[in-house]
Amino acid sequence: MTFGRVNPQFSLEDQQISGLGDVYYNLTEPALVEAALKRGEGNLGKGGAFLVTTGKFTGRSPKDKHVVKTDSVADSIWWENNAEMSPEGFDALYKDMVAHMQGKDYFVQDLVGGADPKHAINVRMVTELAWHGLFIRTMLRRPDAEALQDFIADFTVINCPSFQADPAKHNCRSETVIAMNFDRKMILIGGTEYAGENKKSVFTLLNYLLPEKGIMPMHCSANHATGNPVDTAVFFGLSGTGKTTLSADPERTLIGDDEHGWSDNGTFNFEGGCYAKTINLSPEAEPEIYATTSKFGTVIENMVFDPNTFELDFDDDSLTANMRAAYPLHYISNASEKAVGGHPKNIIMLTCDAFGVLPPIARLSPAQAMYHFLSGFTSKVAGTERGVTEPEPTFSTCFGAPFMPRRPEVYGNLLREKIAQHGATCWLVNTGWTGGAHGTGSRMPIKATRALLSAALEGRLADAEFRKDPNFGFDVPVEVNGVADILLDPRRTWDDPESYDRQAAKLVKMFSDNFEQYLPYIDDDVKAAAIN
Repeated sequence: MTFGRVNPQFSLEDQQISGLGDVYYNLTEPALVEAALKRGEGNLGKGGAFLVTTGKFTGRSPKDKHVVKTDSVADSIWWENNAEMSPEGFDALYKDMVAHMQGKDYFVQDLVGGADPKHAINVRMVTELAWHGLFIRTMLRRPDAEALQDFIADFTVINCPSFQADPAKHNCRSETVIAMNFDRKMILIGGTEYAGENKKSVFTLLNYLLPEKGIMPMHCSANHATGNPVDTAVFFGLSGTGKTTLSADPERTLIGDDEHGWSDNGTFNFEGGCYAKTINLSPEAEPEIYATTSKFGTVIENMVFDPNTFELDFDDDSLTANMRAAYPLHYISNASEKAVGGHPKNIIMLTCDAFGVLPPIARLSPAQAMYHFLSGFTSKVAGTERGVTEPEPTFSTCFGAPFMPRRPEVYGNLLREKIAQHGATCWLVNTGWTGGAHGTGSRMPIKATRALLSAALEGRLADAEFRKDPNFGFDVPVEVNGVADILLDPRRTWDDPESYDRQAAKLVKMFSDNFEQYLPYIDDDVKAAAIN
């Protein structure tokens, strides 16, 4: 079968890989869909969406992610958070993976990470699965045909799901492996079909490279006021906290839903697509995201569907709660063509509080913003990672610890400097529980969250009356039009206020215990915010 440009002697950087089957270069979406269907990798759904399941891996496997410990990175990697791999282990892994690839067909996509050409990196993605090529072509940025003629990869990613690592031989944890070698400018992925590993490997690269240039990499979505890129907002948060949903505001222009940089020029998206969770997605609550699930080339990952009609079941989480749709950014009607914005005017830190303690919105001082950024409190949402079946409270520094190769203070100091320089207003927004903890209370009404965000972004909270939260010391609005007053005071939403007090004290102690690790690295005003 022939789908596009073929080169059986595919050259990987300065290393020759021979003996492969056919290698297909930079196929477009129709050819990738055709290839994936002929290879039996999935099904064609309504509207031309591609339906796929990923086997036992329906989420990322962060404990299987390794960084090769070479002299050039030994002193700059946050080793407490990043598992190391020896250079010898990586060399053996590479040799064995290449041997495993012999005779098999592969799909190559030459792509770009970063909408700002000054700070973008060229990435060559080599995938065993055609639909992985479709996924990453959707998620990263696509050079035009002229740029492809002289394309030189800065980094190469090889993804071979059928390969299984040997922990003893390859110096890794299990048969699943994501190995990053900064010296060889290469990432090897094996033993998992979950497509999110592709995009997060590139995000991790940028999280390492950009701080050296004074650029803040951010695990956030972003949008700006329609016709006014100066009025930009960024939404930090882990998967499941609402980054995609809340940034897709029909009244604002979408810059991107997951990964951005903050340079001296402003905000820029790393990607060219969106990767939205689809569980309980409805045309009433999120019409544009819902519409992407029946558009050509959208990758539908791990959703149950009718085998006859191919109707998707948005409520059936029997495969995983982490069901997703990957679609190009331009499928959202109000998406920015350039994927850039100004310096953030508002910074929103999203948290999913399973304890039911935090208010739906709070205003943070700069010191409090750094405290909550370094804390990164949220709850892991079912399905996002292996083994997570219900929300679990966690602290993920910078709202994205699994993707942070450098120490948290590097990112925290960058954020603080940029807030001070550009005068951003910071907010903490709880999209988790109210009226009780998980199992007793209920999820925060999305209608209320949207109303509070609109009030913040439009400046209507500037003159509002605030109260000081007795547990965390941040400012909470007393009254906001369109939102029930009781919702703004979480203690009042509990049937037993004393139970709330005990839960709040427990959460405060968790924050305090977690933050002790950062005390040697922070200034006194941030320490004061921690004490409050």
